[in-house]
Amino acid sequence: MRRALMLLRHLLPLVASFARDRRRWLVLGGPMERSRAFHARRAGRLADTLGRMGPTFIKLSQLFAGRRDLVPSPYIEAIGTLTDRVPAVPWSAVRAALAESYGRPPEQVFDWISAEPLAAASLGQVHRATVQGRDVVVKVLRPGVETTIAADLRAARALLRWLAPRLHPPHLRGLHSVLDEFERRVAEEMDFRAEARFAETIRANFAGNDRVRVPEVIPGFVRQRALVLEYMAGTRIDRLDDDLAGGRLDPEPVLRTVMELYVQMMLVDGLFHADPHPGNILVDAAGRVVLLDFGMVVPVPPETRRALVGTVFAAIRKDVDGVVDGFYALGLIEPGASRDVIHTLAAQLILLADERTTAQERIERVTRLADEVVGTLYDFPVQLPADMVYFARTAALIEGLGVRYDPRFNPVGFATPIALRFRGAILRSLGDEPPLPETIPGVLGALAGRAAKWARRMGRVAEVAWRTRSEAS
Repeated sequence: MRRALMLLRHLLPLVASFARDRRRWLVLGGPMERSRAFHARRAGRLADTLGRMGPTFIKLSQLFAGRRDLVPSPYIEAIGTLTDRVPAVPWSAVRAALAESYGRPPEQVFDWISAEPLAAASLGQVHRATVQGRDVVVKVLRPGVETTIAADLRAARALLRWLAPRLHPPHLRGLHSVLDEFERRVAEEMDFRAEARFAETIRANFAGNDRVRVPEVIPGFVRQRALVLEYMAGTRIDRLDDDLAGGRLDPEPVLRTVMELYVQMMLVDGLFHADPHPGNILVDAAGRVVLLDFGMVVPVPPETRRALVGTVFAAIRKDVDGVVDGFYALGLIEPGASRDVIHTLAAQLILLADERTTAQERIERVTRLADEVVGTLYDFPVQLPADMVYFARTAALIEGLGVRYDPRFNPVGFATPIALRFRGAILRSLGDEPPLPETIPGVLGALAGRAAKWARRMGRVAEVAWRTRSEAS
């Protein structure tokens, strides 16, 4: 209860500020319009508050960063910075945790280990080391984090019960969905034995791809709260400006590789890296993409993959009814929403996807569309089920990277040829035979192939007829 009251004390000023925007609880008239600068300032205060609240809320904010149905863009941008603001655990505590995991001091386990962290995250911390003559990284679970997260989850649920009567129903369902998914995933993420299995599987899945690197798990050093992996050097994917300016790197092949690796993980392998913040994706000196941190890896069931594939290719065909069917199959539509409204939204979104606009222009267009079609963005009849949150985060990452290097980057246009190239592999992985090509070039190619085959057959028939006439004469 004490923790819940502490959370309420931290969050109440922000909750009241949001309520004032909507005038939902107050008898002060209609909603208030807020400027983008106002939202940016308040988003900064929210990020500062979440940072002070500790590792649970820093980690939880990563899930909210994928919830564009719940969280406006300025707030997503602000909470996205939290991954770089986690304070490090003192070496004395890390040393004690490693000694507990390995049964002896780390100086006796490793040839050398740095007391300075290479990276600090909400759940774990990473230190460079050498062992058996190899450069490695040692990942250790933050001491006491399991107890802290359990207490914070109880407090968050108590706070949500108090807020329930004051929240818009779709938002309430969305908040419950995020908390439920967080509770399911975080227990697995705090067991590094599971992370080791996921890392090994994904490394095997990309073994034949010379543009993607996945660190090797060092055998014999896997524990529940500690893990040792091969060290891989590289530059964060959002910090490539110097390489680009110096002409050492072209962003387009890098973005294409990132898009391809996520298409393969999500739609072919059915197992994908679901924590795609820029600190987990590096680019090495050879321009290869390095994938790090396999704590949050999510399986994609065949039925979800089929629904995703159907929706993606319906959008490529500009088949509005197919897109709407896909939205329903993926659980994206709020209960009771009008299919006509969804059809109008889908048609407009398909048109928008073809436009080469800036990210901010797209956000403004979607907001205006929501206002025109359903009255207000707060009543937008689209929801994100728990398993779709990770796909949304991945899409947001790729769009954000593209926009960083090209302000008019069109993610749909960029993804379309990649999706078409993977289409056969996707369908074969689901046990389906690829149907006839569905794009205009594909259809024309198929027709040309059939015409040539028919011409060859007719030629053979004509040849037989000519021989028959010759023999008869």
